[in-house]
Amino acid sequence: MAEAYIVTTARTAGGRRNGALAGWHPADMGGEVINALVDRSGIDPATVDDVIVGCVTQAGEQAFAFGRNCVLASKLPQSVPAVTIDRQCGSSQQAVQFAAQAVMSGTQDVVIAMGVESMTRVPMFSNVKFHMQEGLGEGPFSDRIAARFGTKDFSQFKGAEMIARKYGFDRETLDRFALESHRRATKATEAGVFEAEIVPLAVKGGLHRRDEGIRADASMDSIGSVRLLEEGGMITAANASQICDGAAGVLVVSAAALKKYGLTPVARIVNLTVTAGDPVIMLEEPIAATQRALERSGMKIDEIDLYEVNEAFAPIPLAWLKELDADPAKLNVNGGAISLGHPLGASGAKLMTTLVHALHARGLRYGLQTMCEGGGIANVTILEAV
Repeated sequence: MAEAYIVTTARTAGGRRNGALAGWHPADMGGEVINALVDRSGIDPATVDDVIVGCVTQAGEQAFAFGRNCVLASKLPQSVPAVTIDRQCGSSQQAVQFAAQAVMSGTQDVVIAMGVESMTRVPMFSNVKFHMQEGLGEGPFSDRIAARFGTKDFSQFKGAEMIARKYGFDRETLDRFALESHRRATKATEAGVFEAEIVPLAVKGGLHRRDEGIRADASMDSIGSVRLLEEGGMITAANASQICDGAAGVLVVSAAALKKYGLTPVARIVNLTVTAGDPVIMLEEPIAATQRALERSGMKIDEIDLYEVNEAFAPIPLAWLKELDADPAKLNVNGGAISLGHPLGASGAKLMTTLVHALHARGLRYGLQTMCEGGGIANVTILEAV
């Protein structure tokens, strides 16, 4: 089978809602990541066959062929096409998988896979809310869907609560996981671990180089003081991912392109998996998807050196660890979305960027990335550092 390789990766530092990146148009953020991928790889921009852009809230500044607008805001020639995709939180991880599939099929040789989300300028659910306010339609879930599943209330927040109860986690356990995320992210930042992966963006006062959501002073007391999202629940804003602005990307190429353009790979894509399950509990699917990926690749969880499991809510990676009997020391070693932020459509490429750099920094071989996604879907990608 033909192989797909990652040549370089890049991400912006996360910006908090109404924070450092609030002044950046999302298309321009995407353009800066594209430019960084081109510059870091040294590839001729005209050789890029396609750009696949993940974005969840495709409205406002993220509407109207948004992926194409990222290209138009970059140094790529106008001859390079683009497409925008939505697989919810896994959108840019799916962009990588589509890029890899294009390369492995032989239909394309050089593809940029990326994601962009400005949750400040295009708020979450705004693509639904404004229609509802104007009385246009009945929302995304039809009566037929409601009849099949007994509800129209498909909520990620309720799904997270359901998972916490199903796997026996209490609030203290969730808060302690959140604190560890901040501790790991703080340690990595202070050690300069993220510097090589971050694309600096010009902001008022200089360049934005540091993930803005990290709380170096976090404690169990401060995390525990945050109010519950619902009475009697366990999920709070402190043990869930942070709203975040950001962009990230990956350059995926064929073996032929490596030779033709004199490129040096940083990773080989070993396995591409996507599965779907219960849309009500919704966020549990990374477990089944990982089991499928390991089975298809002929690997065992112990053979994976590092895991990136998106910290959408603390119960998700905790349930994944428990069910897979995985090593917590290998999980999100530089922190996760609870501390670093979750820029929705950009998070898949963001996690992959961090995973590739972490494997190389530690001299390790295999990495696995997975994300829970709206609708009960999950992607898994297994990489080999080269």
